[in-house]
Amino acid sequence: MRISHKSALIAAAGALLSVTAVTAQAQASEAAPKYQPEMVRALADSLGVSEKAAAERLDEQDAQQRRLAGLAEDGISGDGAFFTAGGELTVNAGDAAEARKIEKSGLDARVPARGQAELEKIKAKLDTLAAKRVPGGVSSWRVDLASDTVTVEVNSGRGAATKAFLAEAAKHGKAVKIVKGQEKLTPQAVIYPGSRMTYNGYLCSVGYGAHDRNGKQFLVTAGHCVEDLPVLSYNNVRFAKATHTRFAVGTRSVDMGVAAVDSGNSIATSVGTWGNSSPVAVQGSRRAASGAALCKSGQTTGWTCGTVRSYNVSVTYTDQNGGPDTVVSGLASSTVCTEGGDSGGAYISGNQAQGMTSGGPIGQQCSGVNSGGSSYFQPLDDALNYYGLTLNTN
Repeated sequence: MRISHKSALIAAAGALLSVTAVTAQAQASEAAPKYQPEMVRALADSLGVSEKAAAERLDEQDAQQRRLAGLAEDGISGDGAFFTAGGELTVNAGDAAEARKIEKSGLDARVPARGQAELEKIKAKLDTLAAKRVPGGVSSWRVDLASDTVTVEVNSGRGAATKAFLAEAAKHGKAVKIVKGQEKLTPQAVIYPGSRMTYNGYLCSVGYGAHDRNGKQFLVTAGHCVEDLPVLSYNNVRFAKATHTRFAVGTRSVDMGVAAVDSGNSIATSVGTWGNSSPVAVQGSRRAASGAALCKSGQTTGWTCGTVRSYNVSVTYTDQNGGPDTVVSGLASSTVCTEGGDSGGAYISGNQAQGMTSGGPIGQQCSGVNSGGSSYFQPLDDALNYYGLTLNTN
């Protein structure tokens, strides 16, 4: 079924190339620096520091996340972790004794009033309520580790479902923080002649390439980009056929989908930067912690940068053509600016692939790499795990 919400669908980032082009791009990226230069410059500008200091911060960010991963080997599970504005990774501890063990590893620790596990339970209750009646006046709700709350963002919409949702949220007292005056959200894709990827007259683009245990190649993209499981074309030539999606307008959804790549085609293992610098080699898909720096490549806004805000975010997407609203769960939020036409765009932090653009505020306008704004992306690791795929790396 062709549905009108696709007039709000997008283009992606991971460039689709022939085998020859992929080889050339891979060779070009071999000489690339450790971090994408534009990401370093963007981080330096946002922090008001030198590029050297920005690169050192990325190094320290990576080192802290490796120490965090090492805690599990010592039997310390923690209860969530996040980066502070100063770049320090803070780990939630179950008690003072666990906090001391965490601090001995070189990381900051705190014993929160609630912590990630408790907050996730509260959010799950809100997800269940939203699955029954879509709260159109609520833009998003997420676990915010830094504030130790479930943060609910409310727009100008009203209605019985919204009232009931907010009443349920209020039952949790200080564990829930209500933020008013937010914008309505929409999936981001657009009908655009000459786009990177076309299907049934619409536009979107793939994010990343991956393979199954038998070596079969797939595209991993935003689910709303392949909702009707169409044949996909690049430069007006077929290259893939969508096989699965978890997105459906008007139902509780997850914005992930895949397409089987036709024989003879492949997807580059580097993310294009739209002329800002050489492509960024993809070396893995280790999830960045909240507060980490990241950039995204997309059809409309090109290369834009910001930070990770939260994970496990649920949003209400408003259909701009009068169709039903859709609740999408399992997203990540960021301060990266996007516009209509960016869906499926590739998010990357350092050299670690993070996800694909899902949506953002209606009418948001981006003016450059460091544009202020917000967006939501489908975490790549969740999509790979769900479909049983392995990321293609450089």
